[in-house]
Amino acid sequence: MAMTVKAIAESINIMGKRSGGAMKERNPGPIQEMAREETDAGASYLDLNIGPARKDGTDLMPWVVETVQEAVDTPLCLDTTNTDAMAAGFKVVKNKTQAIMNSISVQPERMEALIPVAAEAGCDVIALLWGPDGMPRDSNERAAMAVDLMMALNEAGIPNEKILFDPIGTPITLGADQIASGLEFMMMLPDIAPGAGSTVGLSNVSNGVAEHLRKYLDRTYLIMLMKYGITTAIVNSYDEELMAICRGERQELVDLVHGMMDGNDPDPSTLEGTALEHYKTYKALSGQTVFSESWLEL
Repeated sequence: MAMTVKAIAESINIMGKRSGGAMKERNPGPIQEMAREETDAGASYLDLNIGPARKDGTDLMPWVVETVQEAVDTPLCLDTTNTDAMAAGFKVVKNKTQAIMNSISVQPERMEALIPVAAEAGCDVIALLWGPDGMPRDSNERAAMAVDLMMALNEAGIPNEKILFDPIGTPITLGADQIASGLEFMMMLPDIAPGAGSTVGLSNVSNGVAEHLRKYLDRTYLIMLMKYGITTAIVNSYDEELMAICRGERQELVDLVHGMMDGNDPDPSTLEGTALEHYKTYKALSGQTVFSESWLEL
């Protein structure tokens, strides 16, 4: 049975070339076009990211939601650090119970502002393991944060089945330790929060790496997370190979990487093409080789 991962398409973003300008100008055309493209690519959700939007967030988020809903019926994932904008956006979401709130972190002010909104909407929630002091140091800190968030969400009437825990993908340029901690947390998650789902912003792992190389890291990292049952991932839906992995169509590559994670390394001289790319990339992401931008050539 091939594993599948639901794709949350990330490209409708205030930082994006097409979408960012369109958001600022309130030009629906490019945003609706992208919503159709991402849906056609097989996205299960569309992430609508307006960033902090300090000035006009409460106007921008509802506008983006309504603009996208006119074009497609794909469930939405609302993404902003502006809690008022998040609340305003959810007011106009058509299928609230199918939507995702991205995200509630372990910061008291975000929990207080957003948990009631999520409980009322009945939406799914991304529980971001980011605390008052920022990044968790290891898998145990992640676990402690997860318990705090889970208890607060459960208390508000949000069951584990509506929670997607995000262990936080960190750039490989900062080293492999945090990537390993995130995977360790994923291993612990079924015991910590039975019935809960999970997600990760895949492209975080390749942040700061040359643009043409990023896709290789994102793809192998997704396969690594799949070993521990990741249920959704925030992805570049324009990467056809990545979407094929999400759909469960690259089982031989999944088996290769998962075998390596279990300590069964193939002889690299027997590998070629995509298999060799994943072999080398796994070595870099797992810290077995020192990361440099020439990891695929070595």
